[in-house]
Amino acid sequence: RTLQLKQWKRGTTIYRELLGLGAAPQVARRVAPNSRRWWRNSGKALNSVLTIAWFDRLGLPRLS
Repeated sequence: RTLQLKQWKRGTTIYRELLGLGAAPQVARRVAPNSRRWWRNSGKALNSVLTIAWFDRLGLPRLS
């Protein structure tokens, strides 16, 4: 999740992409302003949007 936020870089991009993935506007608004606090944002709110199933669909290997 952290690496995905780092790739999106800007708060506006993070907001747009999260809405595109089906996130609630409140979640996207909470994460986007803190765009440079990747580790802090990678927990809690993003777990409901960037789920393990989403990473499986991307074809990424599991590390655990």
